[in-house]
Amino acid sequence: MKLCLPLAALLFSATTALAAPTCGGSFSGFVQGLADEARAKGHDAATVKRFFSGTRQDGAVLKADRAQGVFQLDFTTFARRLISNDRMKRGLSNAKKYDAVFNRVERDYGVSRGVLLAFWAFETDYGAFQGDFNTLNALVTLAHDCRRPHLFRPQVFAALELYKHGDFDPATTTGAWAGEIGMVQMLPQDILDNGVDGDGDGHVRLKSSAPDALLSGAKMLKHLGWKAGQPWLQEITVPANMDWSKTGIDTTLPLSQWEAMGIHPRTGQWAANLPGSVILPQGHKGPAFLAYPNFHVYFEWNQSFTYVLTAGYFATRLMGAPVFDAGNPDPGLSGAQMKQLQRKLEARGHHVGKVDGILGANTRKAVQIEQKHLGLPADAWPTTELLGKL
Repeated sequence: MKLCLPLAALLFSATTALAAPTCGGSFSGFVQGLADEARAKGHDAATVKRFFSGTRQDGAVLKADRAQGVFQLDFTTFARRLISNDRMKRGLSNAKKYDAVFNRVERDYGVSRGVLLAFWAFETDYGAFQGDFNTLNALVTLAHDCRRPHLFRPQVFAALELYKHGDFDPATTTGAWAGEIGMVQMLPQDILDNGVDGDGDGHVRLKSSAPDALLSGAKMLKHLGWKAGQPWLQEITVPANMDWSKTGIDTTLPLSQWEAMGIHPRTGQWAANLPGSVILPQGHKGPAFLAYPNFHVYFEWNQSFTYVLTAGYFATRLMGAPVFDAGNPDPGLSGAQMKQLQRKLEARGHHVGKVDGILGANTRKAVQIEQKHLGLPADAWPTTELLGKL
């Protein structure tokens, strides 16, 4: 689960920050620094020694961290790749198998079973593939790497707490390359804060217990701001012409205003009379959705626009929504063209983040601004026409 971590988990004492570097240097020296800090935090010396005794750097973790090319795919391609008939069938089967657990999820946390089923499917294929990276090695490797030590260093100490509780084995606990554990892939701090013993065995074991994993995931979503019983996403139809600059996740308007512009549910009625944002993942000629307030919580789980939209859409499918209308969008850009576009946008003063060929939130914002400036439909979908005009 790729989550924004609690602020408290990201802070270090001034004395600790001065005592040792927070990243880099020799790996063995870095591990020793972690052990020293753990003892300074009050952990028993023998426990700390056992916990860190076999820690090693994992080059495969760093390689995986730098190669996330799947997010260069457009929404339709990505969704069709992730949502197979088999995943649909197994999702519906698991909904029945764990009906009592999902009833508890909905009662205690107000999260639809479709939402948890979609995450369960995408993160680990319903628990079948939970990752084979040694979790402690992954966390320490990423904490040592100076790209995002503030994210991963606190997770090492959270894993130590889980170890003391009997819910983490530094030698045998495995998971994703970024340190997430279990069927719905939660980081150690998230497990500490939101772990639920769903099966009543006295432990929170997200790798082997579906009730633990599903209830913990639901509690996490509620903690992140999920509103009980509210929808998250609904497919819509949009008129041939409107002010496309009003679309995008950052613009939220009342339902009445969207209706006045000619926007309607593709099937049935509105899911709720709530404000929302019109999302056009492939421009005004492609698929169209209305994102309700709960949809924003998805970005606390994973910050990839394409991933969260696909997860949100799959959740609606598992709850009975039809296959989306792909429309006939203008062809998108290749990875190389996207990088070229990002460099051009940067040259015009936009902050797109890393030039990585991925159409992320910052790149979409910049594209929409330039489209409006150039008199093109400002739908945040970059085309070769835009690239040429820039």
